[in-house]
Amino acid sequence: MLRAAPALVLLALLGPVAAGLAGTLAPAFGVMPTLGGTTPGLEPFRALLGWPGLPRALALSLGTGLAATALALGLTLLICAGWHGTRAFVLLERALSPLLSVPHAAAAFGLAFLIAPSGWIARGLAQLLGWDRPPDLLILQDPWGLSLTAGLVVKEMPFLLLMVLAALPGLRPGQSLATAQALGYGRITGWIKVILPRLYPLIRLPVYAVLAYSVSVVDVAMILGPTTPPPLGVQVLRWMNDPDLALRFQAAAGAVLLFAATLLALALWRCGELALAQATRGWLTRGGRGRAERGLRAAGLALGGMSAGAVLLGLAGLAVWSLAGVWTFPSLLPDALSLRSWQRHGPGLAALLAETLLIAALAAGIATALVLACLQAEQRHNLRPTRRALWLLYLPLLVPQIAFLPGLQVLALLAGLEGSRAAVIAAHLVFVLPYAFLSLSDPWRALDPRYAAVGHALGHGAASVFWRLRLPLLLRPVLTAFAVAAAASVGQFLPTLLIGAGRVPTLTTEAVALASGGDRRVIGVTALAQTGAAFLPFALALLLPALLWRHRRGMRHG
Repeated sequence: MLRAAPALVLLALLGPVAAGLAGTLAPAFGVMPTLGGTTPGLEPFRALLGWPGLPRALALSLGTGLAATALALGLTLLICAGWHGTRAFVLLERALSPLLSVPHAAAAFGLAFLIAPSGWIARGLAQLLGWDRPPDLLILQDPWGLSLTAGLVVKEMPFLLLMVLAALPGLRPGQSLATAQALGYGRITGWIKVILPRLYPLIRLPVYAVLAYSVSVVDVAMILGPTTPPPLGVQVLRWMNDPDLALRFQAAAGAVLLFAATLLALALWRCGELALAQATRGWLTRGGRGRAERGLRAAGLALGGMSAGAVLLGLAGLAVWSLAGVWTFPSLLPDALSLRSWQRHGPGLAALLAETLLIAALAAGIATALVLACLQAEQRHNLRPTRRALWLLYLPLLVPQIAFLPGLQVLALLAGLEGSRAAVIAAHLVFVLPYAFLSLSDPWRALDPRYAAVGHALGHGAASVFWRLRLPLLLRPVLTAFAVAAAASVGQFLPTLLIGAGRVPTLTTEAVALASGGDRRVIGVTALAQTGAAFLPFALALLLPALLWRHRRGMRHG
């Protein structure tokens, strides 16, 4: 039974993706018997190509996705190259890492409140320049997608930083960099020449996942992206929710096109990798020392601090707006603070919070249990995951959600499961499983095998060693993996909306639905509640080991 755990994990990951893609391809070629489509054809694609906004929407999706990924990766690597191993880096890591749990929608709303023409930045400038009204500038939802790109960059940098930090220990970067510096190389030049070529293959899949998400993003694009036309993913969702059910065929064709666009973006990125490797081969071996790096180091630290500060200030802006009474421009703070918004909307949000936490707890709990079973089977039967298995693990993160969730929605409808909490939990499981596995696999494999050997030598079986030895020793990593999976579940928008058919509302669906409204107080209350739901599992992951092992200091810090 235990040996079958890896197969169950792969089935939970690949089954819904494959079934969803099949369910999307059929209506994309005109086959959906429930809507009268029985003959295959290309009419949905003709209708899609006839939409005037298609070139602009497709360019927005590709442009913002590629730009956001390149900027997030470049800034992450610049910060690591310039500051890894220093006290400043530790402080920046502590500021950026918690931001990984902030839901994308909450981070987008916070950034919107910060950079809007009447946001805190404009209010601060107004104090210096004497403005008495907001500037007449289209900052949010600008036609070039600049605000959308900025929102993706500040949200994806913590994820890429975490992936880099997870990969670095095995490369012994301190010794490599010390050797390079002893040979006269500057810090950044030495890091790029001796560490980055070995590091990038280890983080390639997370980078691809960021690129696929950025090209096909929907929730952040609905908040920060342009609207006339919107990025293609948002437009596909509009067609799916249109009262005219005939547009479902066009929506499926759009989803297939977005999938193709994501594959194109990945291919372009891969070509860029090869071209950059070829172009820099001579530079890597010529021996340039790159001494004048002080400016780059300062820029990396400043941009990293700005990224963390933008999210933190955005969350502070949400908090202030949730308590604001009258707040006129250009005042930096409201004239009065009040709990009226919380009192007015709190009871409704309490039910949404309970639903959100229940779904997150069940999805994360199932994911963590499957990952534990898989890792235990790997250890017990001496299995070794291959590179191909890692690609399969990342598959739900590489395939755009909007490409297969519509097909999965149709299949759930035919099976009579659409609109149920169980179906939403199953859909969330597809996306939280990779995060749980990535969070737990390295600590599990790093545990000294002599602990288990001693347990077996004392006469305990494999099950006893797992429950009485391995699991207590790894309690903190297990709880952290659960927290990461739960936070990922809290932030899921499309799976909840489409598989839940609007009948399983959560804080995330409610927050994104408010994007078209203008009441910043309600948005502040909802987005803060969503952020709190994502932070709660992390708080428990820190608190429970401290309580359980309060009399065992070594276990508390394990």
